[in-house]
Amino acid sequence: MPAEKKAAEEKPDKLRRAITLGGGGPAAGLHIGVLDALAAKGITFDVWALSCIGAWVGIVYNQFDQEKVKNKERPEKTYQFFRDGVFRDDESYEHFPINTVFGPDWGNIKKSLSKFIREPSNYEDFAWDPYKTLAAFQDSMSIFLDHMPDKENKFRKLDKGDINKWILNQVMAPNPFVRYLTSMMYLSNVTGLSRINYPDSDFMKSINFEELKKCESTIFHNAWNLDDQKLALFCNRLMKDPDYVGGINASTLCACSALPFIEETVQIGRKTYCEGALVDTVNFESLLQEHGDLDEIWISRIVDTKQVRKPKDLHDALANLCQLFAATVGEDDVRLFKYHVKCDEPRKWTGTVVEIHVPAHINFKWNHSNLDHGRALGKAAAEEAIAAYKRAGEKTAKQNKDEIGKARFINENPAKDRKVQARLKEILEREGINKDVLMQAILKAKPPRLDQQILPQKMHWWVDAKGQQVEPNDKGEFPDGSIPYAVFALRNPKVKEAYGDLHPAPDLNLL
Repeated sequence: MPAEKKAAEEKPDKLRRAITLGGGGPAAGLHIGVLDALAAKGITFDVWALSCIGAWVGIVYNQFDQEKVKNKERPEKTYQFFRDGVFRDDESYEHFPINTVFGPDWGNIKKSLSKFIREPSNYEDFAWDPYKTLAAFQDSMSIFLDHMPDKENKFRKLDKGDINKWILNQVMAPNPFVRYLTSMMYLSNVTGLSRINYPDSDFMKSINFEELKKCESTIFHNAWNLDDQKLALFCNRLMKDPDYVGGINASTLCACSALPFIEETVQIGRKTYCEGALVDTVNFESLLQEHGDLDEIWISRIVDTKQVRKPKDLHDALANLCQLFAATVGEDDVRLFKYHVKCDEPRKWTGTVVEIHVPAHINFKWNHSNLDHGRALGKAAAEEAIAAYKRAGEKTAKQNKDEIGKARFINENPAKDRKVQARLKEILEREGINKDVLMQAILKAKPPRLDQQILPQKMHWWVDAKGQQVEPNDKGEFPDGSIPYAVFALRNPKVKEAYGDLHPAPDLNLL
C-alpha cells in the first residue's frame, strides 16, 4: 500500500467535541473571548454543556440563523448582545453599580408588602409588654454596671463589638417598630433582590429559542429543582438522562442563573428552580453518560479563587460571596472529573480534555470595560490552549485507547508548559536547529509513514536516551539525561546527513 494512502487512512475522522461553559456572572467576557478564538481557528462543537452565565453565552451564541450568520461572526454578535442588553456603560455604572437586567420585581414587592401590612399577626408586637421592656432595661444596666469600677476592678471601657451587640439585642430587637420593619424586609414573600424571568419582555424575546431546535449541536443547561431537591437538565434535544425535564426556553434559562438572594426563584409548571451551577458547574457526569462517544472535551471555567480580592465596599463583598463559592465548586468539579477519568477502572472514556485556564486579572463589575477586558483575556487564554492542543495533535478517543490506554489532558498547567517551551526554544536556538528543515530531513532519511502526521508534535517532545517521550514534573523539569527530540533525531547519521544537505553550513571563506 502506498505510504500516502496509508497515512490518509490513518488520519482521524471528524472528531466529536464538547465544550463546557461554567458560571461566573460579570466575567462573561471571558467566555466570549474564548469562543472568539475557537471560531477563528475553525474549532466547532457537537455538544454544549452549560450553566449560569455560561448558559446565557452559549445559548445566545447558538441562537442565530445558521444560514445567515457564520461561525466566525457569532462571537461579535454575542458580544453585542451582552454589551447593549446586559452590561452598563462605565460612566453610569460608577454611580449605579447594577447591570441593566437585575431590576427589582416591583409588582411582587407591592403585593408582598400589601399582604404583610394586612396580616393581623404582624401587629401583635405593638401590644406593650412591660416585662419585655423591663428585661431589656435590666440587661442594659447589667452590661454597663459590670464595667463600672469597684474596690477590686478598674473601670473597663466598652469595646465597639460590645456596644454594637447591645444596640442590636437590647435596643433594636425589643423595639416593636424596628421588629415590624425588619419582619417586613426579611419575611415578606420576596425571594430575591431582582427578577429577570419575564418571558414576554423585549429582552427575552430578543433570544431566538426556536432556532436552537434547528441547531445541529446538542445544547443543554442545568438548574436546581428546589421541590424535589435534585438537579434538572433542559436540552434542545430529548435526553436519556433521568434528570432531563424538557426543552430550553426563556424561563429555563432564567432558572439556571437564579442565584439565591440575588435573583428570585423561577416557577416552571409546579416546580420551583434556582441556579444549578453551585451544585454542578460543568455537568461532566451527564455529559459522558449522554455522549460517551465524545473524542474531546474543552473546559472553559471563568471564575477562579485567584480572582477574589479584598473588598472595598458592599458591591465587592457581595460579588466575592457569589464568586468564591462558584470558583471553589468549579475547581473541585474539574478535579473530581479528572480524577475519575484518570483512576476509574476499567477506563470508560479515553478522549482528550483541553483546559482553558482563566486569568486572574478581571473584576466582577457589570460594566463595558470589564466586558471588553474579559473578552481580550479570554481570547488570549484560549489561544494559549489551542497552541498547546496543536502541539499535542488531534487524536480520537480510540487512538488514545490504542496508543496509551487512557485519556489525554492538554494545557493542565500553562505556566509549566510555557517554561518547557521556553527551554526548548533556548536549546534549539543554541544548537542552531531549524525544526522545519529537520522534519524534511527525517522524512528524506526515513520512508514516510505515520511520521508525516506526528512529526510536528514530536518537535515539541523531550525524550530519553532510547527516544521514548518523557513528561516534565509539576515544576516543568525533565528527568536527568532527557533531551529535545530534535537534538536526539540529529544524532542519527542519515538524518544528520540529510539535514546538512538541506541546511548546509556556511562556507568557511565567508566566516
